[in-house]
Order: sequence, then C-alpha cells, then structure tokens
Amino acid sequence: MTGLLSRTPDVVPLAPTARAAQDTAASPAPPPLLAPRARPRWPARRIRNAVLGLAAGLSLAAAGYWCLWASDLYVSQADVIVVRADMGAIEPGGLGGLLGGLSGSGNRADQMLLRNHLLSLDMLARLDRRLGLRRRYADHHHDAIARFAAADAPLARFADYMRSRIRVDYDDNGGVLHVEASAFDPATAQAIVAAMLDEGAAFMNANDHRLAQAQVAFLSGEAGRMGQRSEAERKALIQFQNASGMVAPDATLQNVAGTIAQLEARRSSLQTQLDTLGAYLVPAHPDIVAVRQQLAAVEAELARERARATSPAPDALNRSADRFRQLQQEAQFTQTLYQTTLAALEKGRITAMQAMKQVSVIQSPTRPEYPARPRRLVNSLVFAIVAFFSAAIVLLMIAVVRDHID
Repeated sequence: MTGLLSRTPDVVPLAPTARAAQDTAASPAPPPLLAPRARPRWPARRIRNAVLGLAAGLSLAAAGYWCLWASDLYVSQADVIVVRADMGAIEPGGLGGLLGGLSGSGNRADQMLLRNHLLSLDMLARLDRRLGLRRRYADHHHDAIARFAAADAPLARFADYMRSRIRVDYDDNGGVLHVEASAFDPATAQAIVAAMLDEGAAFMNANDHRLAQAQVAFLSGEAGRMGQRSEAERKALIQFQNASGMVAPDATLQNVAGTIAQLEARRSSLQTQLDTLGAYLVPAHPDIVAVRQQLAAVEAELARERARATSPAPDALNRSADRFRQLQQEAQFTQTLYQTTLAALEKGRITAMQAMKQVSVIQSPTRPEYPARPRRLVNSLVFAIVAFFSAAIVLLMIAVVRDHID
C-alpha cells in the first residue's frame, strides 16, 4: 500500500491561461449574432433621373401648350393726355398770358384720376354692356386656360380675369397715360381701347360740367335774389320821394339851413340897426318902428324855417332827410351787390368754359396686325428654366436629407 502510494505521480497544477483555454475548448461555442436588416433605399441615380425626367416632361408639356394649343392674343395700344385749357390767368394786352392760357398742360392729378377710372369696376361694367366682353372672352373656340370661365360669371370674377388683359400705365417723364388691351381678335382689342377713351373723356367732362353747373346755378340764384332786392329798394326810395313831395330831402334841408343862416344874419343886422337908432331917436320914431317891423318879420320867418327843419313832427326835414339817406344807401348797396353778383356770374361761366378738360389722344387705338401674345418661345424657355431650377433645388434637398440620415 505504501509502495503503491509512493508510485503515484504528482499532480502538477495548470496555469490560469491554459485552464481558461481548456475551459473554452470544453464549452460549446455561442451562436453567432444576427446582422441588422438593411433598409431599402433608392439609388441616388434613380432619384435624380426621376426628378429630372419630371422636370423635362413638364417643360415639354408647357412647350407643347404654348406652341400648339395656346390661343393668340392681339394687343391694341393708345397714348392719351388730359389737357386743361385754363385761360383764367389771361390779362388784357398780355400776349404771354394768352399763349400760356391757350396751350394747356397735363396735370398729374387729372392723369391719375383718369387712370383709376379706366381701371375701375364701373368702367368694366360699361365695357361689358357696350361690347359684351364676358361673352367674347368666354368663347369655347379658345383654349380652356386662356379663356374666361363662363359668360354668366359674376362681374367681380371677370374683373380679376381682366386685370391680365387691360393695363393703364402712367409715364412720369412724359406725363402720358399708356392704355393697352389684349383680346382674341384685333377688332375686339381695338374696340376695348376706343371705348375706354370715350368713357374716360365723358367721365372727366361730366365732373367738370357738374361742378361748373353747380357754381353757375348758385351764382344765378344769387343774381336773381340781388336783382329783386335792388328793385325793391329803388321802389321804396321812389315811393318815399312821392310821399314827401321832395326829390332830395337832404338837399332841401341844406337849402333851409342856408336860409336860416341868412335870416339869422339879417336879424343880427336889424338888431344892430335898431340899437343904433334907439340911441338918438325916440321909440315912436317911424324909422325905429320900421326896423322893429322888419325884425319881427325876420324872426317870424326864422321860427318857421327852424320849425320846418327841426321839429318833433314826423314830416320834419331832418327826419325826412335821414330816412332818405338810409333808403338811398340801401339802394346803392343792393345795386352794387347786384352788379358784383352779375360780374361773378359771368366770370364763373367763362371760368367754367375755360377750365374744361379734354382727353387728348396722342396715339389713337391701334389695330394689331399680328398676335403679340403669348410669347411662345420665351414662355417655353422660361418655364423650362424654372422647372429645371426647381428640380435642382429638390435634388439638393434630397441629398442633404440622405447625408443627415447616413
């Protein structure tokens, strides 16, 4: 037993690394990890081809529309200016004022007023009644994109449509209004511009006529009233003269005042003579008696003249003269007012005629000989450029998103 034990070989411990290798070799290997499933992605070339193909297709479709199906549009044009023949500054003998008054000049305010009226809804309604524009622009013989939706559509929708068919521009440098209208046939385009000019001229003159008539009517009424007042004052003056029996009571009063002054002087002289005679003659002397009689007669006449000139009686000369002066002043004043009103009335009539505005046509409405719109080649090129530029922007955005995801 002891010998057996002594023959048993010694057990040598394994190193840690070798033990780990032995354990690893003895244990079964773990299953391999599953790789994540890749997301489906379109190739960049396929996306680019799709976007560029869409842009090319839209460009070809637009070019086909502009070149094959788009209806022709004829453009009629006219240039006008509002002229005011203002001769109010003319002076007699002034040649410069005469020439300046006859020339007239365009006014920016009048030009802009005419422009706003030409583009107004009222103008479009008159044109539609006069020319039947909604029926013309909604004709089914034209392409569906260019024509108006329906002939019985509301006028407000037709106004939105006509904003692309009618233009009125103001030239600041030349002071000229440029009127332009486009239609599907030359006659309609020319008729629209001609009708706009006619209606614009009527509108400008109607405003001036209305203002001038209001002024003239007011002045005419004032002139009539002043004439009646002046006539009444003259009749009152004549009636007073007839009632008093004097043509001019104030002149009569002046004559009476002169007579009173003479009588007072005569009385003073007689009183002086009486005092002188009384110094050396007896009171019963014939000369003194004669002087006393003359003095009494002068004093009696002086009392009568003073009573005639001034007294509490209503027919006294001073009262009559004062009433006469009042009536005369009122008659003169009303006559002056009447003459001033007549002068203002005549001036108002002349000014109303001088201030009339006229729409002067520099270029009459043209009759187009060839269609000016649409500009087929230009529109096709512009649409293609915009389409491919938009495609480039879309591709750039797609590239930025792909880079962000990666």
